[in-house]
Amino acid sequence: PRVKGWLLLENYTPTFIFSVLYLLIVWLGPKYMRNKQPFSCRGILVIYNLGLTLLSLYMFYELVTGVWEGGYNFFCQDTHSGGEADMKIIRVLWWYYFSKLIEFMDTFFFILRKNNHQITVLHVYHHATMLNIWWFVMNWVPCGHSYFGATLNSFIHVLMYSYYGLSAVPAMRPYLWWKKYITQGQLIQFVLTIFQTSCGVVWPCAFPQGWLYFQISYMISLIILFTNFYIQTYNKKASSRRKEYQNGSTAIANGYTNSFSSLENNVKQRKQRKD
Repeated sequence: PRVKGWLLLENYTPTFIFSVLYLLIVWLGPKYMRNKQPFSCRGILVIYNLGLTLLSLYMFYELVTGVWEGGYNFFCQDTHSGGEADMKIIRVLWWYYFSKLIEFMDTFFFILRKNNHQITVLHVYHHATMLNIWWFVMNWVPCGHSYFGATLNSFIHVLMYSYYGLSAVPAMRPYLWWKKYITQGQLIQFVLTIFQTSCGVVWPCAFPQGWLYFQISYMISLIILFTNFYIQTYNKKASSRRKEYQNGSTAIANGYTNSFSSLENNVKQRKQRKD
């Protein structure tokens, strides 16, 4: 009842339609762009990422202060005992839900710039599911124990979108070194969310248990996908660089040895001819 009449929350149909349109664009967009030149999008990318950085910072601040004002319990917090702070959390989490619709643009920019290698199963799964999950969260459990994952994710997005905004400026790219640590931060976020959610299972309150089990399951799926992404992106690249370095060193060593052997053979041949 507290979100009745709010934009996009009255009916699930718009959220479902947006999700279907997103998946259609993911499927048809690269086909449309196949024979076209990629768009730069540099200026709009800076503005877009700056906007999401500021929105994420706002949500993080409001969630932290709302939790503090409502005296939220870390181990389990129901959805009706925080007073006015609950409404503050609900209003912020609506923006969090709405930001998942805005973030569809992440994928659309990949398509326009023909960075199709970045449109992975992880990327599409994460973007397509979050909007839908948060529609249901906003209609059934829009405050209470739901705050924790959104708070951590907003903080991670401050780091992530500031990185992407700066990386859109070519002169800044040599100074950006923390991309790897953003993924590590995301994995830590999922683990912490599972821990905090599990507290509500072990020490239950009036927060619906079904939502807790669902969140734990969803976090596990993200850990699996993000861990695979991390291994494929960073560990294998590091291993490949080490092999290239080792192969280069071997080639140099072999070159030296072969040259030395050739020189030694020439000397022997000259001695034989002289004799």
